[in-house]
Amino acid sequence: MSQKLFSELGLSEVLLKAIDRLGYENAAPIQGEAIPLILAGNDVIGQSQTGSGKTAAFAIPAVEKTDPQIRKTQVLILCPTRELAVQVAEEVYKLSAFKRGVHSVPIYGGQSYDRQIRALKQGAQIVIGTPGRILDHLSRGTLTLANVHMVVLDESDEMLDMGFRDDIEEVLGSIPKERQFICFSATMSAPIMELIRKHSIHPRTVKIEHKILTVPTVEQAYYEIRGRSKTEALTRLIDLYDPKLGIIFCNTKRTVDELADEMIARGYSADRIHGGMSQAQREKVMSRFRSSAIEFLVATDVAARGIDIENVEVVFNYDLPWDEEDYVHRIGRTGRAGRSGRAMSLVEGREIYKLQSIERYTRVKIPRQQVPSLEKVEEKRTNLFFERIRTALQHGKFQSETPIVDRLLAQGFSATDIACALVHELRKEDTPRRDTVVKRREDRGDSRPTQPRTRDRRSKRTRS
Repeated sequence: MSQKLFSELGLSEVLLKAIDRLGYENAAPIQGEAIPLILAGNDVIGQSQTGSGKTAAFAIPAVEKTDPQIRKTQVLILCPTRELAVQVAEEVYKLSAFKRGVHSVPIYGGQSYDRQIRALKQGAQIVIGTPGRILDHLSRGTLTLANVHMVVLDESDEMLDMGFRDDIEEVLGSIPKERQFICFSATMSAPIMELIRKHSIHPRTVKIEHKILTVPTVEQAYYEIRGRSKTEALTRLIDLYDPKLGIIFCNTKRTVDELADEMIARGYSADRIHGGMSQAQREKVMSRFRSSAIEFLVATDVAARGIDIENVEVVFNYDLPWDEEDYVHRIGRTGRAGRSGRAMSLVEGREIYKLQSIERYTRVKIPRQQVPSLEKVEEKRTNLFFERIRTALQHGKFQSETPIVDRLLAQGFSATDIACALVHELRKEDTPRRDTVVKRREDRGDSRPTQPRTRDRRSKRTRS
């Protein structure tokens, strides 16, 4: 399927300007096929894998078809989770940047009703929300859907899996029959097809076929290790590949908390997100992760579909997921928008059978790799340090330090000894927490080695 330019899809100049500011030029296959059909007024059913660009496929025409002169709700977008609702709202906000008078609001549980009610009273034309909170506003009379001409179900399979079928039916019953019905999903189960038949009229289907169920730009590997060395293996991999932004998935809230604490103790910039945290805490952590204030997000699968950050370089499966489809959703958090990414899984004991099941499901053979040795990690760290010194010498940005060196030379020290002493002091600064962590382990009788860090990472844990 050939790629299309956004300029070929019949969009207005204000939308093209917003898309250009976001740095996009070619439309993803799902976007190139779905956008013209939606703009033409068709009911559309879109099926494509996670991370393929479904959000923009309905958000762009939603903004395009919104009349800024009418200060009433015109587009309703239903999402399964708070995180996804926020993500979609952010996308809509960016796309409407140059279309004056178009306002959107996310509506979800855990946020103040007053803030949502104020936004609705001010005339938000595009409402993005979870089914439960949408129903709450309908029952309160703070949301009216009489002017809605487009309704979108995003991640329909997830909404039905979470038991939102009755809520969705009730919301759809409050919308005029003369409206456009858009449904996007990664899979199309029988309940979803039944919902589509009931609420759509002659829908046009856009299905993007994939030879594999995982993201093709993601390089996958697994590491078979002993359980007690999982954290050691994880941090060695981080030190070796030195990613700037990564997500580490665990199966339980307890493991998330324990691993996040351990990583912070080892000097990594990390925080956690799971279902046991309040919505305010989760939003604060996600804000810090999006802005790269933290480099590693330790998470349960609550974040698997609710995170859409393009610059995530690596996904670690600290625990293999219980469900094969969750593996696809997890690794779909990297390698997005055509970028390359890595997915590394730590496998212990009987988890090897889970891995084989995942390989059958995805129809991909995941290669086995060796956990890097401390010597290899140290060699990588030394090479990085060498490149820093070489780059500084090439650029000559060290003139202000010349007087210090001259003083040392005047006291009889050789140039070689001075250089070696400086390198020694600089490398000590590269691993400021190493001695502290080693001592802490010795105090509790743990003789496992501690790996060096490739650079100083300042950690600020979010506390409630």
